[in-house]
Amino acid sequence: MEQNTLLAQGEYRFAALVWHNEPIASGRLAALAASELGWKKSTSYTVLKKLCDRGILRNEGGTVTALVKQEQVQQNESAAVVERTFDGSLPRFVAAFLNTKPISKEEAAAIRKLLDEAEAGKEE
Repeated sequence: MEQNTLLAQGEYRFAALVWHNEPIASGRLAALAASELGWKKSTSYTVLKKLCDRGILRNEGGTVTALVKQEQVQQNESAAVVERTFDGSLPRFVAAFLNTKPISKEEAAAIRKLLDEAEAGKEE
């Protein structure tokens, strides 16, 4: 798991603005962060610099793009939660989740399909 892609909640919300609007001018990004997150311009530029330094985002010529895809961050974040909270046990994580939130038949079918595909992929 890539440790540098684990984002704090505010960092994730800021990066999501980039993921959903890229490429985006840095000034427009700061304006979006002000309206969507309630951030000051200086906060936006501080977080932007931090995420650029970590290799998550790039600010080139005032245009911001993502170097790391949202899906990769989500995968790493999910794996980190399972590892940290459930000692790496996916069944324990799923059991805990299912005890707090019921799922629909459609969600159950989608999860079964994912499990079947993952199992088939390991057999190849």
